[in-house]
Amino acid sequence: MAASPQIASLLGRRGRLELDDVLAALVVDGFLIADDARQVRMGTRDGRSMVELHPLVLIANAKLPNQREPGRPLSLEALTEWLASHAGLPYLKIDPMKINAAAVTQVVSHAYAQRHRILPIAATPGEMTFATCEPFDSAWALDLAQMLRRDVRRVVASPIDINRYLQEFYGVQRSIQLAQDAKGNDGSSAILNFEQLVELGKAGEIGADDRHVVHIVDWLLQYAFEQRASDIHLEPRRETGYIRFRIDGLMHKVFELPSPVMTAVTARIKILARMDVAEKRRPQDGRIKTRSATGREVELRISNMPTAFGEKVVMRIFDPDLVVKDFAQLGFSPGEVANWRRMVERPHGIVLVTGPTGSGKTTTLYSTLRHLATPELNVCTVEDPIEMVSPEFNQMQVHAAIDLDFAAGVRTLLRQDPDIIMVGEIRDLETAQMAVQASLTGHLVLSTLHTNDAPSAVTRLLDLGVPHYLIQSTLTGVVAQRLVRTLCPHCKQATTQDPQAWGVLTHDWSVPLPEEVFKPVGCLECRNTGFMGRTGIYEMMNLTPRLRSLISANLDLGGFSQAALSEGMRPLRISAAQQIARGLTTVEEILTVLPPIDTFDGASP
Repeated sequence: MAASPQIASLLGRRGRLELDDVLAALVVDGFLIADDARQVRMGTRDGRSMVELHPLVLIANAKLPNQREPGRPLSLEALTEWLASHAGLPYLKIDPMKINAAAVTQVVSHAYAQRHRILPIAATPGEMTFATCEPFDSAWALDLAQMLRRDVRRVVASPIDINRYLQEFYGVQRSIQLAQDAKGNDGSSAILNFEQLVELGKAGEIGADDRHVVHIVDWLLQYAFEQRASDIHLEPRRETGYIRFRIDGLMHKVFELPSPVMTAVTARIKILARMDVAEKRRPQDGRIKTRSATGREVELRISNMPTAFGEKVVMRIFDPDLVVKDFAQLGFSPGEVANWRRMVERPHGIVLVTGPTGSGKTTTLYSTLRHLATPELNVCTVEDPIEMVSPEFNQMQVHAAIDLDFAAGVRTLLRQDPDIIMVGEIRDLETAQMAVQASLTGHLVLSTLHTNDAPSAVTRLLDLGVPHYLIQSTLTGVVAQRLVRTLCPHCKQATTQDPQAWGVLTHDWSVPLPEEVFKPVGCLECRNTGFMGRTGIYEMMNLTPRLRSLISANLDLGGFSQAALSEGMRPLRISAAQQIARGLTTVEEILTVLPPIDTFDGASP
């Protein structure tokens, strides 16, 4: 968008933006018609809009048609980009994950930043960067440059974002400072002794002095929900504590807390999770049920462990919406949906889902159980821990301290007249034997194993000590899976596929090179990563009569894998190639999650 001196002069003649000037400039630039501009003016004069709002916010709230792009309203981001172009400054969509709030909030006071509608976003020894929504008001920048003895760089950002992050960054930093100041000179906790607050909490009286830590924890949870985090990590170190989020499978450092405040935050989370606050030497598990800012119910599974510098806490976030997906939404192709249904809709047998930790096995099993759970069936699970409480199932928690392990749990469930049993994981021979026993007595058993591919599940059962003839009789099928990041639908760009990279992925399989694939670009929606969300890739092995006949006490895994391929099993790489051809991901992303070819599927059929 070319900048116009005439429009810049019109916008900047009063320093701060005025609604009439902005409307006039938009009309001159062809974004609005005069009648629409008049409508906004009349709305403010009739008191229907708040006069203290920024002019761009008032115009965006009116949802007026964009005359340059028919069919699309004038959004706040579009208006902010337009303003930046005429001010001759860069436009920036603020990404809070890339801002060191602890550093930038030390530069100017909250009152000063609020008065000038600016937000510090980056600090180096020689330069400070501020986001502003008043680009023609620059007097403050000259003053700050002299006071700070640093160059001041300005960028233009949305007024709503600036106001929001002003409140969040300074609010959280203030809470951290107050919480830190609450520590006594001797290092003992003066007002943040959560061990004492436990009793107050039980009595319904949370002391006012802990409000700063409560604020930090509330902000942390809401921030994680907004950033689409799957896990929150609180990691204590010698001088400070790190807060990191796992987003789309990758870890991102988002904040640092002073060690005393990290200790208080950890204690607050343990209280919410009904864990023993006084016990700091042993690992513990807990659960928190809360709501996101949009009102959606979210469940967090809490795990803590002692480390050299304190307790490390991991909060795994479970969104109930994720486990009500149909199979296609999980990443199954139409053929894989039909194959999976054939496995799990049988009245009896064992179906195993394999893959490393974090490969989506739990989501697949829960979605399958939701699909299978009808009023006519009794669905029971035994888990360690219960990943997500669901009203459709009867769920049992493993308790090793009272000798309630997976095997004992399955033995108990068999007396509960079940139709379908889900075992969280087959870890030992006794659990495997109980799963086999349940299958032989006419039940459908779903469970997980940690193996790299589907054929290895058979050798794992043999290694555990399950007789080969029982595996032949009970095992229905095995599905190996991985999660891969999916391209952002808003910014992905069409390109051609490199034949050499395609050959590395497909490994001599006769899979045609797709005419068009997509590559990551990066935009505001995906926070410039080019990826948004994850999907599954699957390797499905049905136990055909031929494969059953090959299962023996001295099973040759290589020969068995080759037989499975010739019986119709397609390796993970070929499932991934389909996802690439559909425009969902890239070869480079696939190769980061799959094992080397020589330890994978051997050869093509």
